[in-house]
Amino acid sequence: MFNKVVLMGRLTRDVELRYTPNGTAIAKFGLATNRTFKDNVTGENKQEVMFIDITVFGRSAEIANQYLGKGRRVLIEGRLVFDQWVDSTGQKRSKHSIVAERVQFMDSKASADKGMNAGYTPAPKQEMPQKNQDIPSIDIDDDELPF
Repeated sequence: MFNKVVLMGRLTRDVELRYTPNGTAIAKFGLATNRTFKDNVTGENKQEVMFIDITVFGRSAEIANQYLGKGRRVLIEGRLVFDQWVDSTGQKRSKHSIVAERVQFMDSKASADKGMNAGYTPAPKQEMPQKNQDIPSIDIDDDELPF
């Protein structure tokens, strides 16, 4: 069996970050996706919007909290999960949601600069070293990369 979901959409709310008792980060946010199709009966174009809950774990959750906000466009790769719980009235409830394994930011720096994406702060520009200067080496662990 294979359980893989790929979605692209916009965040419907800001990221909510929490930590488990053992220190694992958990980020939750909503994603809106849409599709346009032609109605077979009327022949008119219609639009279907889906609202999906997304959960991200670990360092990716912290990065999502730092850079993503309501309205930002993202590509999510993950797996479909089925959540079940009992609400405060004793009713059994359930829903499908996505556990993201990869979150890719889709907005460009230009659109972020226009104020279209709350919560995004671009990194400051760094000057390139002169040709006769030594280029410093950078030591980065794979765990620190957001992708």
